[in-house]
Amino acid sequence: MTKKDSSNPENDPAPDQVATAAVLAIGDELLSGRTRDKNIGFIAEYLTKMGIDLREARVVSDDEDRIVEALNELRARYTYVFTTGGIGPTHDDITADAVAKAFGVGIDHDPEAVALLEDRMKKTGRFKMNEARMRMARIPFGAKLVPNSISAAPGFHIGNVFVFAGVPAIMQVMLDAAAPLLKGGVVMMSETIESRITEGDFAPSLGEVQSRYDNVLIGSYPWFRDGKYGTNIVLRSRDETALEQASADVREILEKLTGTTSRSGKRK
Repeated sequence: MTKKDSSNPENDPAPDQVATAAVLAIGDELLSGRTRDKNIGFIAEYLTKMGIDLREARVVSDDEDRIVEALNELRARYTYVFTTGGIGPTHDDITADAVAKAFGVGIDHDPEAVALLEDRMKKTGRFKMNEARMRMARIPFGAKLVPNSISAAPGFHIGNVFVFAGVPAIMQVMLDAAAPLLKGGVVMMSETIESRITEGDFAPSLGEVQSRYDNVLIGSYPWFRDGKYGTNIVLRSRDETALEQASADVREILEKLTGTTSRSGKRK
């Protein structure tokens, strides 16, 4: 099959657009509970700092058709898609094949990936290349490698899809390596206001504040500690002025209800 050049992210945002992303976590072990996902939260925080909104996260089994279906939906909807898991040496590591199928390209052993693995094995003297380990060098045509400074077995990116390992430490170094290829936007700022009352006491008023600020996201998160109940109200926006105004409105509401000044957290 003819190789296609699909190495560049195809949905890079325009300067005035918000960059969005999705995570597709792959693996039966995640759905059975044998392994707890530690990657989605890390990716979400990492992207937020870059001004990229993580809008969706899915977990799918080691089923090629399900992976292809989910991948095609997500890559059409978001600026970037990050997959985790399924690029190891075992029979159920089928992510690379599924990605190739989703993009309609072939897949084969990539010479650069093979060289990276062989060099690593020679330097460590711990392993020898065999058929199973060669699976980690199978890369879809047109994809570019994402370096792995821990075990050398690379991830890759094709179109707007970045394919990473599932092992958290390896996923993290792959994300670091891929970061220069990502185009973020204006970083989301946030303010957290701590109150000593419960959601039910201020919910209608909070809804009124939200209705006045379309460009501010407002969420409330109950807490219980030292025998007392309360709520953290988190406001997020890319518009600093709107964030300040909405935060002031929320504090005014809380002060009227409690008679005390609410504490605010730092904006990021």
